[in-house]
Amino acid sequence: MRTTVVIDSDVASEIERLRREGRGLSEALNLLARRGMSRDPSSKTVEYKHRTSRIGLKVDVTNIAEVLDLLDDDR
Repeated sequence: MRTTVVIDSDVASEIERLRREGRGLSEALNLLARRGMSRDPSSKTVEYKHRTSRIGLKVDVTNIAEVLDLLDDDR
């Protein structure tokens, strides 16, 4: 079957990576399609957890407007 498709740049980059490994265009496209089809859509994704750590600041920087005002006052 022959069909014209528009491929997004991120997918094209992965196709090119696979082709550099010695796969042909059709083989690379089929491999990526099969990878996508084999994923369980109901599988849970990993929840992002942001880690924080103290960096020694003496100023509360959670409110950027206040920080900018404070910096302007020092000048």
